[in-house]
Amino acid sequence: MNLKTLAAAVAVGLLTAGSGAYAQDKGTIGIAMPTKTSARWIADGDNMVKVLQSKGYKTDLQYADDDIPNQLAQVENMITKGDKVLVIAAIDGTTLSNALQKAADAGIKVISYDRLIVGSPNVDYYATFDNFKVGVLQANSIVHGLGLDAGKNGPFNIELFGGSPDDTNAFYFYNGAMSVLQPYIDSGKLVVQSKQMGMDKVGTLRWKAEVAQSRMDNLLSAYYTQKRVDAVLSPYDGLSIGIISALKGVGYGTAGQPMPIISGQDAEIPSVKSIINHEQYSTIFKDTRDLAKVAANMVDAVVSGSKPEINDTKTYNNKVKIVPSFLLTPVTVDATNWKPALVDTGYYKLDQLQ
Repeated sequence: MNLKTLAAAVAVGLLTAGSGAYAQDKGTIGIAMPTKTSARWIADGDNMVKVLQSKGYKTDLQYADDDIPNQLAQVENMITKGDKVLVIAAIDGTTLSNALQKAADAGIKVISYDRLIVGSPNVDYYATFDNFKVGVLQANSIVHGLGLDAGKNGPFNIELFGGSPDDTNAFYFYNGAMSVLQPYIDSGKLVVQSKQMGMDKVGTLRWKAEVAQSRMDNLLSAYYTQKRVDAVLSPYDGLSIGIISALKGVGYGTAGQPMPIISGQDAEIPSVKSIINHEQYSTIFKDTRDLAKVAANMVDAVVSGSKPEINDTKTYNNKVKIVPSFLLTPVTVDATNWKPALVDTGYYKLDQLQ
């Protein structure tokens, strides 16, 4: 090989190496998740990392242990480090405005992930499930479980639980559910013995199972010593497990006193096992693999300077603007379809649920 040929070969080699290095490093994406106490957030974080790394990004995944100042510090650190895009599932959707202004000033785009960040103009896109529909599906499962859709008139006693009042999703879940349940309450086919209705009365701070269990204990002792609870609207599996513990404590879950119809959300393993064992009635499955792909595609579009795919420009007003969103479709899971929905799709292995 002569000197000119060698020089050309070296130049091509350097160019190829440089191109390869560039293709494999498209920058770092900050991922701020609220907590590891819920299995679904662990799955969300893992799926986001997997999809983004497959697209050539580095990832900066942080969990905040449900501590608002901790999450704020994590987000500010991501901005300081120059992460190219922030994907944030906020603990409290109202507390990040100053940090997001810093992100905007630094040219960093923000994708609100599953929970809408409110009160800031600096939320560029929102990736989530159809949260109003989640509530509708939860309520429909209760209506079906009680047989109201098959002509039964009751009256049936129901108690209502909401999610955390600092999570905007909690209101969508509750309002969706009440759009179905309120007509039955108005007609007397469903009766809320405690008369506790509205998120100001039924909200469960931080989605804590122990808070739901304590409230259910109080409801049972105050209103159900002589009456039966026929249904419980629960917006999340973790709360459902706490509610079931309270019910078991006063004798529900036996042949003589079967469990009420209890809803849930997120298809967490303990609740799926509970459904298989005919304790919890249903859950709402939100495939975090699909949500991770949607959010990662948004990141890719933002980084490349193109417009992400969205399918909703009307629903999600964060009190400053309508945030362009992509809504995925949730699925009801109960004793009749848990295997095709969760196992046959590869979301869980069968032995995880046995």
